[in-house]
Amino acid sequence: MISVDVKTTEPQTVAFLGMRGPYAQMPDAMGRLYGWAAQHGLQPAGMPSAVCMTDPATVGADQAVWEVRAPVAGDPPDATPDSSGCGIKHVDATLVATTLYRGPYEEIAAAYEQMAAWMGANGYFMAGPREEIYISDPANTPASEYLTEIRLPVART
Repeated sequence: MISVDVKTTEPQTVAFLGMRGPYAQMPDAMGRLYGWAAQHGLQPAGMPSAVCMTDPATVGADQAVWEVRAPVAGDPPDATPDSSGCGIKHVDATLVATTLYRGPYEEIAAAYEQMAAWMGANGYFMAGPREEIYISDPANTPASEYLTEIRLPVART
């Protein structure tokens, strides 16, 4: 069983890249985003994340809509995506149910199921797209030890 907490996230400024299709594109998307951020003189200020705009349980991988995000230092102005697809935006503080998942990404669905059960039992419902904060570097960490913070925006029923 997982441990779920409710907290309010901090507002932040992120570089982002919108994506469509399979999540297997994640490593390339992160590389593109961080390369773009470096070219624009942006300094990383936290762990990368992915936000799923569609529900992986109901939408096939080829129809998935998601974005990768990289928190950046300072307060650069918002910038709509350029020809590379990358941009900058400010993200508001959000009330989220959160848990820390340890294990391979391919097995993370069980944590989402447990979180959904916890939310229902505790009077919460999802109020926005899910986010995964990637704490471990997959290049240096065995899959069984990956750490991912799952954040589900919530509201009270």
